Amino acid sequence: MTKYGVLSVAPGLQVLVQVLLLVLLLVLLLGSAQSLAENLLAREPATNKPVEVVTLASDANASQFLIFIREQVKPHKHMTHSETIYVLSGTGVMQLGERQFDIGAGDFVQVPMAVTHAVRVTSQQPLKVLSVQAPEFSGADRVWVTD
Repeated sequence: MTKYGVLSVAPGLQVLVQVLLLVLLLVLLLGSAQSLAENLLAREPATNKPVEVVTLASDANASQFLIFIREQVKPHKHMTHSETIYVLSGTGVMQLGERQFDIGAGDFVQVPMAVTHAVRVTSQQPLKVLSVQAPEFSGADRVWVTD
């Protein structure tokens, strides 16, 4: 068992639940995963903000966002929820705890509760990601981390 905050979760179970939520979102939004994927891939940022967040769906169990990152998301952690990230386009360098690694289209990153994470964009275009956060994300549990 792996402990995340006050919950004990069998390895892989948390990821499975979030993937199932993501699949459900895909099916509900457009009737098929292929249609939603095509829609999300075609979508462009609506603003010039450094980070643009588009809420796709949200309830007490989870929140799903389309996020465009132009330069970076500074180090932070979420104290009461986890985050699953799927990269739709662009490239970047992800920090997850003490690790750093390259990310690009098709990559899947699981961010456990209370683990510091950040990303720096390395592509010319914004990094476009689908983010599933469970339980519902309000921003109240986000803690910015400084060196």
